[in-house]
Amino acid sequence: MRGSEIKTAVEWLVSVAPDPDACRREWERNPHGVALLPAGRQWDVLILPGGLGQAALDVLTLLLDRPGPVLADFGDARLGFFVPPGTASRWIGTGVRGAGHGTWIVVPYPGRATDGVRWLVVPDGRGTLTDPVLLELAMHEAAARVAGEEGRRP
Repeated sequence: MRGSEIKTAVEWLVSVAPDPDACRREWERNPHGVALLPAGRQWDVLILPGGLGQAALDVLTLLLDRPGPVLADFGDARLGFFVPPGTASRWIGTGVRGAGHGTWIVVPYPGRATDGVRWLVVPDGRGTLTDPVLLELAMHEAAARVAGEEGRRP
């Protein structure tokens, strides 16, 4: 990422913080390079199991030039897809958790390597989010692919 892209992504992310300057300072001081940000204002986050999430991201990248932001947690056990606000409260799906209004998420500084949570798709700073309908379709396709691969194993 170029410096201007990082700055735009940072500004978009901190726009939801109760104190944007404090959020920037937290990113600088935290040894892991992360800060807590509230979900439910500019985005919700749908959290998928790692295998399904990675397969769904692979499908999304075939469908879109660029999906919305995507986080991976420690060891890629879970992936978080940034979706429009309100999605988490309406989402019904086995094994998928939602972070919406009233929840906080751990967010790494864009473009900086961390030991834990990391960006798989960095925010573009323009507010691009993943369409939940496309994400659901990608999850169905991903689940079919994962099931097909498991069926071919000896």
